[in-house]
Amino acid sequence: MHTIVHMMRHGEVRNPEGILYGRLPGFHLSADGRAQAQKVADALADHDITAVFASPLQRAQETATPIAAAHGLEIQTNDDLIEADNVFEGLKVSVGDGALSKPRHWPKLRDPFTPSWGEPYIQLAHRMLAAANKARDAARGHEAVCVSHQLPVYTLRRFLEGQRLWHDPRRRQCSLASLTSLIYDDDALVDIIYSEPAGASDPLATGA
Repeated sequence: MHTIVHMMRHGEVRNPEGILYGRLPGFHLSADGRAQAQKVADALADHDITAVFASPLQRAQETATPIAAAHGLEIQTNDDLIEADNVFEGLKVSVGDGALSKPRHWPKLRDPFTPSWGEPYIQLAHRMLAAANKARDAARGHEAVCVSHQLPVYTLRRFLEGQRLWHDPRRRQCSLASLTSLIYDDDALVDIIYSEPAGASDPLATGA
């Protein structure tokens, strides 16, 4: 029995202040983000989608909406899909003019391997794996979509591929509204396919 779980990153967010918004409420998709979500919905329109899950954050819920609507489904909220916790939430972290340039914040950067500034990578990988397994079980023999966030999706992929979890954020292959599709044969993961139905984007772009 083949099952596919599409782990999707949300679309572009309206973020005029350029902050790291993390789990803060009130950040919704930009016009481009809504268009990206619709492009993915169109790309998946003829797929056998039987379940749609999303992070509780507004941008993920908005991204999931056109996909769920296209298949006559209700969005199922799963807290395991939420953005990673981060102590810099609400601050600017851009190079040169952000919080990272201030010495008082440097102790928070002491350990890039766990990391010291946020949710441990291994904890993130485990909760995302739980979300993927739940979606696989809900869509046995069909396909499911899980809308989450860049770091959670990319961390899960590295975990499943047996790569070290700490990494250079500039090299993440997880564009806005991209799909990291997990292919299962019964319970066994047999392949991971990455695609960008809405096009490529800079991993460090503000509003992403």
